[in-house]
Amino acid sequence: MGHSRVRLQIGDPAPAFVGLTGDGKTIGLRDFAGKKLVLYFYPKDDTPGCTRQACSLRDYNAQIKERGAEILGVSTQDAASHERFSRKHRLNFPLLADADKAVSQAYGAMGGGGLLGVAMDLLGLARRITFIIDEQGRIAQIIDSPDCSNHAREVLGLL
Repeated sequence: MGHSRVRLQIGDPAPAFVGLTGDGKTIGLRDFAGKKLVLYFYPKDDTPGCTRQACSLRDYNAQIKERGAEILGVSTQDAASHERFSRKHRLNFPLLADADKAVSQAYGAMGGGGLLGVAMDLLGLARRITFIIDEQGRIAQIIDSPDCSNHAREVLGLL
């Protein structure tokens, strides 16, 4: 692929971003200043793995908030798709519509190794990766291949 892949490391400043959520609000990294942010990238709304992952985070959102963290999901579908996904599964956190892939590219969530990475890149789908950003806006943790069904527990273990 043409674009070189970003590899963010723990301790790096989190790339700034701004985008629209499923409910049409503008949201950006600066909105989470002073809090921890669980920024998770996923391939596609309402597919089995992505649904299990979102519902895991939904079910544990209260505990995640208790630890001073907010959740923001990101994928490359548009706001209308995110709105349907959120409503269907009663998600209690925002989803960022990254239709131009700018946020996914900034975080190195496009493409990836092997044929699957190339295929997902061609389809314009982000890979599954989660970043925990600290109160100072730095990458504190990276979960490279989240376990969809238990993702919230993985996150809680790192907060």
